[in-house]
Amino acid sequence: MYIAALLARTEDGWKASDTELDDVETLSDLTDLAREATVDDDTVIVFIEQEDAWFGLVRVDGEEDPRIYVSDAAAAARSSYGEILLTDELLGRDPEDPDALEDLVDLDGTEDGEPEDALNDENDEEELTADDGGVVPAGPLGETGILADLGLSEKELLALSTDALAEIADALGAADVLETVQ
Repeated sequence: MYIAALLARTEDGWKASDTELDDVETLSDLTDLAREATVDDDTVIVFIEQEDAWFGLVRVDGEEDPRIYVSDAAAAARSSYGEILLTDELLGRDPEDPDALEDLVDLDGTEDGEPEDALNDENDEEELTADDGGVVPAGPLGETGILADLGLSEKELLALSTDALAEIADALGAADVLETVQ
């Protein structure tokens, strides 16, 4: 089960809304959803949590690139919403060249230099996964200072585990407005 909430900063304080992520497939979709929550390009915090296993924050400030923090990248990688947050840039990988697959695949469907029987060997498949950057580190990943200027220090963010949304909202001064939408 997921919890998703938007906290939008306005002139009058924070505005909270419960949100559905059914139509969100990419970080760009999530960023657009956040930008729609504010009229003046103010700060919007998107909070996603999965059953106390992990939580993620996406901070959108106007037209700037989104800033991301994930409490446990390995746990988030096993989640469809977590995969949205774990971008190549966040994981320190170079984005894949869209033409690279065409260069690697031969007419018979095998990769250049790879014997056909290697495709059926589970050990080789696991090695390929590890070698192609498929390993995601356990623990926090991203910008730990994402909320430092709003009242939640890096140390406090790293210490959060369960019920993170309530603690984050409290630190931001948005606990009352969040309570009204839950």
